[in-house]
Amino acid sequence: MTNDVRSRRAFLKATAALAGVSPLTTFLVRTPGGQTTKPLLAYVGTFSSPLRDTLPTQVDLPPGNGRGIHIFHVDRTTGAMTASGVVEIGTSPNCLAMNATGTRLYSSNETDRVGSAGDDKQGTASAFAISRTDGTLQVLNTVRTGGAGPTFVSVHPGGRHLLVANYFGGSVAVLPIQADGRLGDLSDLKVDAGAIGPTQATHAPPGSFARSGHDRTHAHMIQADPSGRFVLHADLGLDTIFIWRFDDRRGTLAPNDPPSVSLPAGDGPRHFHFHPNGRWFYSIQEESSTIAVFAYDSQLGRLTMRQTISTLPPGFAGSNFCSEILVSADGRYVYAGNRLHDSIGILSVGSDGRLTYVGEEWTRGDYPRSFTFDPTGRFLYCANQRADAVTVFRVDRASGRLSFTGQHVPVGNPSSIVFVDLARP
Repeated sequence: MTNDVRSRRAFLKATAALAGVSPLTTFLVRTPGGQTTKPLLAYVGTFSSPLRDTLPTQVDLPPGNGRGIHIFHVDRTTGAMTASGVVEIGTSPNCLAMNATGTRLYSSNETDRVGSAGDDKQGTASAFAISRTDGTLQVLNTVRTGGAGPTFVSVHPGGRHLLVANYFGGSVAVLPIQADGRLGDLSDLKVDAGAIGPTQATHAPPGSFARSGHDRTHAHMIQADPSGRFVLHADLGLDTIFIWRFDDRRGTLAPNDPPSVSLPAGDGPRHFHFHPNGRWFYSIQEESSTIAVFAYDSQLGRLTMRQTISTLPPGFAGSNFCSEILVSADGRYVYAGNRLHDSIGILSVGSDGRLTYVGEEWTRGDYPRSFTFDPTGRFLYCANQRADAVTVFRVDRASGRLSFTGQHVPVGNPSSIVFVDLARP
């Protein structure tokens, strides 16, 4: 068989996969009274590029071990995950977001190739319908995001727009969500501009060689504030968090006053999370391994820095790349991902929002890209990108500490995890 024939068959197989999904096993949980309840499901986004020999994707290394969106049944008592199916996609659906009703799932597909010739230097986003009976996914459509390497998506609180951060494109986009959940063409696109920060982070640990995103602009995350009136996005290369006023009717972004806030030079803001009270904002910096604590004025959409604190244990020296940041639902603890150190830092939240380092937990895997809580907050699930596994931890809500459950769940290059509880209306 010639290489051309193999390449064509591989391309047709991956394209056909977008038209359907792998069959799922239907799980029902039987209660002590004999009744059955619908399951809790986890969807795991991955770096998956089976076409990389012919249509190379531009993703973090090592690429391609995932098969698309992996689906799991989750045991509500133990937190255990049981493989249930795969939506096979060869364009790295690395970040997943769900609508408020749990009926639609969206993915950013971190590629810079669209079409069989691979000559359109854009990435894509996909929409899926979620069956409320068994959690199966049906592909609705896939659209261009206006820039290469989309790495993050979030659903605006109004439910009518998907927000996208194009990492390699250095831009952010707004995609309308139509009545049936499909994605429309771009309603807005903003290209980041400014002075690129230095390769050495201001707050780098001693001996650090953490160098990642200060070669150009890199939009890494975009999300609305709780009210939906403002949208914020972090550009790692510019060491800047941009703040936009959002027009929910037209799906457009307009610069706020002021339009941005600067982080220390070279520190590299990556992800952020609002405190449940809406008044505190936490930004994690990839190259400095720090968290910046801000006061947030929800009326004006303004950030004021209050504190910078390390995500690593006291005395740490060497290289580390931060990844995810999450605030617990009760607002008492902040969790920070450390890649290379391969840990989750745990910090307590004070009465003024400032943080105090509590400790850390080894992730039992290599390069923790992201983590999230189950809907109850009793378990934390960590996507260890280079270990090809998700690890599961029990959360002590009193102390904030994590304890490993012993569960390693095999998934190729996991990147993000979201849950849907089919028992909830």
